[in-house]
Amino acid sequence: MSNQDIVLAFSGGLDTSFCVPYLRERGWNVHTVFADTGGVDVEERAFIEQRAAELGVASHVTVDGGPAIWSGFVKPFVWAGEGYQGQYPLLVSDRYLIVEAALRRCEELGTKTIAHGCTGMGNDQVRFDLAVKALGDYEIVAPIREIQKEHTEVRAYEQQYLESRGFAVRAKQQAYTINENLLGLTMSGGEIDRWQAPGEGASGWCKPRAQWPAQALRVTIAFEHGEAVALDGETLPGHMMLARLNGLFAQYGVGRGLYTGDTTIGLKGRIIFEAPGLAALLTAHRALEEAVLSKQQNRFKPEVARKWVELVYEGFFHDPLKTDLEAFLASSQATVSGEVVLETHGGTVTAVAIESKHILNAKGATYAQAADWGVAEAEGFIKLFGMSSTLWAEINRKN
Repeated sequence: MSNQDIVLAFSGGLDTSFCVPYLRERGWNVHTVFADTGGVDVEERAFIEQRAAELGVASHVTVDGGPAIWSGFVKPFVWAGEGYQGQYPLLVSDRYLIVEAALRRCEELGTKTIAHGCTGMGNDQVRFDLAVKALGDYEIVAPIREIQKEHTEVRAYEQQYLESRGFAVRAKQQAYTINENLLGLTMSGGEIDRWQAPGEGASGWCKPRAQWPAQALRVTIAFEHGEAVALDGETLPGHMMLARLNGLFAQYGVGRGLYTGDTTIGLKGRIIFEAPGLAALLTAHRALEEAVLSKQQNRFKPEVARKWVELVYEGFFHDPLKTDLEAFLASSQATVSGEVVLETHGGTVTAVAIESKHILNAKGATYAQAADWGVAEAEGFIKLFGMSSTLWAEINRKN
């Protein structure tokens, strides 16, 4: 192959569409890779392949990324059980799997040059670049960062650039930046960036309240060692289960949020996110953990989870600390097996029933109902447990 071959991680959106003619006009043979991480239907997948062809790429391949995103991200993320800053469910984490797919294509073509459509204003450039650097010695080309040196209104420039060369731009891409994958959907731009209420056009998978079904939805998720393995009694590969949960709970508006976060690069980032399937999995998994883990495990585990989430959010997907933390998370899941029944009437989802042989039930006692200890034991426990605080109060009341 020519040393002018370059692999571009491609989604068919405005940024990566712009990258193709930009790179071609600078002498590159552009080979596009679309890592299908589950956020597109057959029609959209065909559009992406057609888009690559009409833009004039040298080759295009589509890679099925569903299994990789389940094992590489969803499983440890559900074990962790925490969103970034308590809210955001890390829906951009498919970026790391996209990098791996693009680098495999580089190896096939014998090139060490890779390109991406990340902007210089966001976090994805950090995730993409750090992942590439962790996995090998490659040259990274970032066309959007390049044009920012001369243009402040980047998206408007990209749109004009494409249209002047005869390439149409979708109306939806003109208003919002939209990312979809198996994990969920994020949307920014337009009135969202202006700190205004989202308009009617800022809609994704989740149905608005007026369209929620009248009948409640109930599903049962089975877990083995913290990993979801069956839905309503049917054993399913993880990525297929998540896709099905997305479809079920999106009908009830579950998992939609409007979130402002502290980004890696220091700006405030405001987005709409929709993650109906992950919301269901996290709710079920947490309910099971609360019942089967010890008090100390339930107290400590969120501290590990928050650090794991920060590493993934900020681009340190391949940092050894992440591996260390995942070893702890995996160990904590030894008894997280059982079934959880979820129910939603719309908007939120609740775990209404739990079945597991590992539930920490005391044989002779039920909280606030019955006890197998005596009054003297309870009074002695209270005295010792609160001794330090009681002594402080007694001494300082006298002074």
